[in-house]
Order: sequence, then structure tokens, then C-alpha cells
Amino acid sequence: MSGSLLLVAHGSRDPRHARTVRALTRGIRSTRPGLRVRTAFLDFDAPCVPEELERAARDGIRSVVVQPLLLTRAFHAKTDLPGVLRQAPPALAVYQAPVLGPDPLLTAALERRLYGAGLAPGERAGTGVVLAAAGSGDPEAAETLAALARHWQHTAGWYAVRPAAASGGPRTEDVVRALRAEGARRVAVAPYVLAPGRLPDRIAAGARAAGADVLAPVLGAAPELVRLVLRRYDRAARTPAPTG
Repeated sequence: MSGSLLLVAHGSRDPRHARTVRALTRGIRSTRPGLRVRTAFLDFDAPCVPEELERAARDGIRSVVVQPLLLTRAFHAKTDLPGVLRQAPPALAVYQAPVLGPDPLLTAALERRLYGAGLAPGERAGTGVVLAAAGSGDPEAAETLAALARHWQHTAGWYAVRPAAASGGPRTEDVVRALRAEGARRVAVAPYVLAPGRLPDRIAAGARAAGADVLAPVLGAAPELVRLVLRRYDRAARTPAPTG
């Protein structure tokens, strides 16, 4: 299977979200100059997904790999996006790639963000990390986040890694305080979110309110994310039977 790559983000009323997604798109284009890379949004921002699929068909593209810029499998990946993709032009073969997480490249990006925010690599053993996601009511998404927290703690040697959510889960500030009460010498908050917006701002506010020692920025257009998207594209492009 060959064709083009369509990145699909959630979208936000906050303009920082779209700017960050487009910065990621530019990073992918510059890394893979021969690849047609476009961006669409499920809500709030333009262009929408059907518009970009129609554009691909008009441009003579025969197949598209759609990469959700989502970190967990929840409503948008399971229901919302597949429903939109069913509206694709009949002549266009569409393959929905898996969501981005979990993946070692994402935890590598999270760690680099923490170190860039002031955490020293030698401080791992005494540092409790709050893995703070936007949040979801989907049980699978919540369990995926909890499993990622356990795995990251086990493999990286942190004092502890605990999940939190800006919506529908343990609040960032409560998890920061709990880690401090348990004996963590330092507490660092790692936002497990792609781009700035209302919910990431809530994560940051909770971290500051609870006195976290380190607050990392969002993942953004991290080079690890560029590599991960291209790896997912290459895997999807080798799939012999796309689904639409």
C-alpha cells in the first residue's frame, strides 16, 4: 500500500493546539520530504477530515494512511474517527493506523521534557512522577494509562509513577500531594498530552497549586513523536488490505 499520510488531531478552541499540530506536520515533512503529509481536525479547527479526504481524491491520490494524533484508544479513535472515514470517496483506499500510545518513543519524549524542565537524570530514584493525561471516560484508556505508569516506573527506576487526569480521573494536584506524603523527595509532573489547551492548562495549574518541583511542557512537536508517526506510517503502508 502506498499513498499519503493524513494526520488527524482532535482540535481545540485554543489556537495553540492547531499551531502545535502544524509544527509537528512540518517536522514530519522535513524528515520525509517525498511524503505527502496533510493535517485535519475532528472538531473546532479546519480543515475537517472529509474535506481532506476529498482533496486527496481530487489530487489523484489512491490511498491514504490516517494517523490519529491520539495517545490512547478512546471514543475518538474507536467511534468518532472510523465514522468519519466511512465518508471517504469510494475510489480512495483509507487505512486507519493505531493510536500513538503506548510506545517507548513517547516515554523517551516524556523523559527528555522532564530533564529539559530541570530534573537531573541522577534524581530518578527519589522522584515521583505524575503521568498526567487529559482524561477519558473510556475504561480501556484509563487502564492503558495506568499500565503505562506501572511499566515506566519498573523500567526507568523512578520512585513511583502515578496516573492523573485533567478530567474524569485522579486530579494532578491530588496525586502530587499523595506522592509527597508517601515520601518522594521530588515530584515531577509529565503531561501525557500532545498540544496545549484547556485541559493541559488544568494539569499545569494543578501541578503549581500542589507545589510540584518540576512541570514538563506538553509533548508538542518532539522529534521522538516525528519518528513514531513515520514508523506507524511505514508499518501501515506495508499492510496489504487497507480498511476504510
